[in-house]
Amino acid sequence: MPSQKIETGHQDVVHDVAMDYYGKRVATASSDHSIKITGVSNTSSQQLATLTGHQGPVWQVAWAHPKFGSLLASCSYDGQVIIWKEGNPNEWTQAHVFNDHKSSVNSVAWAPHELGLCLACGSSDGNISVFTARPDGGWDTSRIDQAHPVGVTSVSWAPSTAPGALVGSGLLDPVQKLCSGGCDNTVKVWKLYNGTWKMDCFPALQMHTDWVRDVAWAPNLGLPKSTIASASQDGKVIIWTVAKEGDQWEGKVLNDFKTPVWRVSWSLTGNILAVADGNNSVTLWKEAVDGEWQQVVIDYYSTCGTMMLQK
Repeated sequence: MPSQKIETGHQDVVHDVAMDYYGKRVATASSDHSIKITGVSNTSSQQLATLTGHQGPVWQVAWAHPKFGSLLASCSYDGQVIIWKEGNPNEWTQAHVFNDHKSSVNSVAWAPHELGLCLACGSSDGNISVFTARPDGGWDTSRIDQAHPVGVTSVSWAPSTAPGALVGSGLLDPVQKLCSGGCDNTVKVWKLYNGTWKMDCFPALQMHTDWVRDVAWAPNLGLPKSTIASASQDGKVIIWTVAKEGDQWEGKVLNDFKTPVWRVSWSLTGNILAVADGNNSVTLWKEAVDGEWQQVVIDYYSTCGTMMLQK
């Protein structure tokens, strides 16, 4: 499939792009304070809606699983997290606005749908908040206070299937874990114990020498290990793995890009990692049989804008 240029209609830098579950629409977040919904096909794109309500640059957007309806979450420099709901086609309203954070909210991520409608948010105030929808339409809030005291840049949920579950025996409860990256140069793993979030890696994962810009927990499809990718201002992407619960995470440098790395994203099967860096390039990486990471050769060069968190 050839690359396709999408005209979003934004008036300023685009910080994030998220495709919906069916691959039919993309949501884009911009410094122009708006979110645009664009319909895409193999040959064309069409602007469908503009969502306004934030009072500052919008850093990130995330689609909820369609089992919960047509919902989109956004976060902004204004400290707000907004849940947008589509009623009639292309008619969006603000279903809920969270004002729990006191400074820029830099990352939003929906939990695996098996855990219910649940949203994690990371903020420059150092805290992570987790909002869970109740049957009555309200929301419960849990927090990880001072997760990264100098600022949280990114959050990502673990798969709901425990490592090795597909090759083990018996049914297991869904896993409730997430990872975070911060301005303290570390990656941390958190687990929900009896309603309270606690750190699940000791010590924090420390191999980066500058801000961690993004973290992405890989789908595991029941394989017997957990994998997290982290991208940093220091130019490196690190792959963290752990074999089983309670073991130490081990880090391996995927590559030194010699320029800040903004984003990392896994394929649905968790075997290919996309990396967006400060040279305006996107590269794909795959783990070889010997455990080394190799770049996948592709026949196009991406000039997508750098997704910079200007806090």
